[in-house]
Amino acid sequence: MSAALHENVKGKLIGVGTGPGDPELLTLKAVRAIETADVLAFFCKKGSTGNGRGIVESFIRPGTIEMPLVYPVTVESDKNGEDYRGAIAGFFDQSAKDIAVHLDQGRNVAVLSEGDPLFYGSYMHLHLRLAPSYPAEVVAGITAMSGCWSMTGLPLVQGDDILSVLPGTLSEDILAERLSGTDGAVIMKVGRNLPKIRKALEKAGKLESALYVERGTMANSAAIPMRERDSSPAPYFSLVLVPGWKDRP
Repeated sequence: MSAALHENVKGKLIGVGTGPGDPELLTLKAVRAIETADVLAFFCKKGSTGNGRGIVESFIRPGTIEMPLVYPVTVESDKNGEDYRGAIAGFFDQSAKDIAVHLDQGRNVAVLSEGDPLFYGSYMHLHLRLAPSYPAEVVAGITAMSGCWSMTGLPLVQGDDILSVLPGTLSEDILAERLSGTDGAVIMKVGRNLPKIRKALEKAGKLESALYVERGTMANSAAIPMRERDSSPAPYFSLVLVPGWKDRP
């Protein structure tokens, strides 16, 4: 093991960004952290190993302790409900305690985070709970939005353009207001919010230029103009790109 297992030596917590989906978009630093970790923790739904682990599978060293962190609730639940908030807070509390057991025994724990760990990532909840007491490092990852605009070759903002990153969970009116007040935008958390997002784009006069991307950089990725996308729910890995740079050549 990379950490000496003896008294008073604490292991390191490492938040590892796995990037947007293509294993070749992992950074060298991320691969090194995965290959040398004593424990590999990853978020997943019940009955699944999660996308983060799937991305890094070929880099997991034999003998690595694997630690699934299984969400107690999913996107189907009301995120504003007391039951959801209580369950998810308890989940992060318990996950942090479980990881601390390994850290106290001197094991380095790498926690996988799709995209970048500190950009809408679940890892940040563990970081806030554990970093004050243990050595901690965050390995930056390529974000989903960066992977998607690169995959599609879509220039998003230039010069003095303003870029806004908006969660699709916002109300239609707030989305439309934010879209009207920015040049370029990335709308995340699309899912069942797709019809509402379409209406907000239309209100802001930006539907014609918007691009819908699902599973960006993955083997089954797809991208089409937002106006051509039907109203069926989008998969978890999907977002909408709204380009700025109005005076492009």
